[in-house]
Amino acid sequence: MTDTEIKKGLAGVVVDTTAISKVNAETNSLLYRGYPVQELAATQPFEAVAYLLWHGELPTPDQLAEFQQQERALRQLDPRTLALLDTIPNDAHPMDIVRTAVSQLGAFDGTLHRPGGWTDRELDLGRAVYLFAQLPTLVAVVQRRRRGQEPIPPRDDLDYASNFLWMTFGELPSPAAVDVFRVSMVLYAEHSFNASTFTARVIASTTSDLYSAVVGAIGALKGPLHGGANEAVMHLFDEIGSASEVAPWLDRALAEKRKIMGFGHRVYKHGDSRVPTMRAALEVLLEESGDTELAALYETLEREFVERKGIYPNLDYPSGPAYRLLGFDTEIFTPLFIASRVTGWTAHVMEQAAANALIRPLSAYDGVDERHVAGA
Repeated sequence: MTDTEIKKGLAGVVVDTTAISKVNAETNSLLYRGYPVQELAATQPFEAVAYLLWHGELPTPDQLAEFQQQERALRQLDPRTLALLDTIPNDAHPMDIVRTAVSQLGAFDGTLHRPGGWTDRELDLGRAVYLFAQLPTLVAVVQRRRRGQEPIPPRDDLDYASNFLWMTFGELPSPAAVDVFRVSMVLYAEHSFNASTFTARVIASTTSDLYSAVVGAIGALKGPLHGGANEAVMHLFDEIGSASEVAPWLDRALAEKRKIMGFGHRVYKHGDSRVPTMRAALEVLLEESGDTELAALYETLEREFVERKGIYPNLDYPSGPAYRLLGFDTEIFTPLFIASRVTGWTAHVMEQAAANALIRPLSAYDGVDERHVAGA
């Protein structure tokens, strides 16, 4: 054993600085480059938020128009990517499919082979925009394949959120529903040194390439203790069934010491600051749909759990039901998270490369003492 203090999960350990985001403890507000995320969600298109994360400032109208034109020109999937998807079983988890496709996109990038091309800021910025444009098309194709439907090509006359929904469903929901989706993308875009972002920075610190960092981040995001939580929330809802079953279900779950997904957060101690904005967006969809049963289940589980444990919902709790009401399959929820968080991941990859130090923590050994092979 050792006397060294161990910080399991790196809890409370500050490993680097970042100018990309922070949680303001005084206001319990998540800030992107200094802007409260709820203000960005209320006023900005998602494209402007992506630009902010990469460049440090919100775009001017001309800069936004130029960026939108660039992004829209990159939406179409390479035929080789569509062919790759056809080789993957339809019952594979969508996270595995998206991870594999992103790895292939990296293999297509010939600029990686240039001297210094792996960590060139301008090249990485172009790669970030490329992934930002490609991922909605990719995620939409994955959902449609699961349903036995043909892909729908992207449109260059629609903004990011509208085009994403068009490619997935072949029609546009109400403007209010499109806006709910935009809000969710803004809220999921960035959150400091979370597990997937830190994974991306570890990979980037080896001077590996941006695609590899994103692939690693996708692997971390798949876990239900991180990005997979929004998917897990809906599995819980399906298991519970109705508001009337919440109390007995929760009795059993707590007795079995089950982790209740969608509640609690390591950073927020007084509730996730993003939840009120996403909850308001969810209420728009609940009112449009008239789904009183889902609303009752949502409200009852939240009330019961907070009363019993004093632990509040995180962003995954309202986003899961919102994505279901928009029409997404539950297994697609975490790929939607990828499409949003790729903006934050790539911003961190570029920040890491700009002032790099290899991330290589130490460990405390607690195995058997030194021993030797007999006869050696």
